[in-house]
Amino acid sequence: VANIRAKPDTNADTLWQVEKYHPLLVLEKKESWYRFKDFEGDVGWIHNSLVDDTPTVIVKVNRANIRTGAGTQFDLAFDADKGTPFKVLEKKDRWLKVQHSDGDTGWIFNSLVW
Repeated sequence: VANIRAKPDTNADTLWQVEKYHPLLVLEKKESWYRFKDFEGDVGWIHNSLVDDTPTVIVKVNRANIRTGAGTQFDLAFDADKGTPFKVLEKKDRWLKVQHSDGDTGWIFNSLVW
């Protein structure tokens, strides 16, 4: 879990926290800090030591089906709530093979994520 700050300073107020694989859109770099926007449009600061270039996505709909294969004909592996972040392992057409930080993997349709 990483703290998102109001300013680029470890003493600044914590606005919220994010878990592993939370995707960010970097807006600005200031010394060792990134100002970013998330999937809901919220803006905050995160220290660059907590960020890497792992491809990630986050569920943007209320509930998404995660399937055992790349298509609706495949069984449901599990479902994920809005705001659940994943690491992207593979792409196949408009489907993404994703992995949650707990190790669960499956396929999600790309329009369901940001």
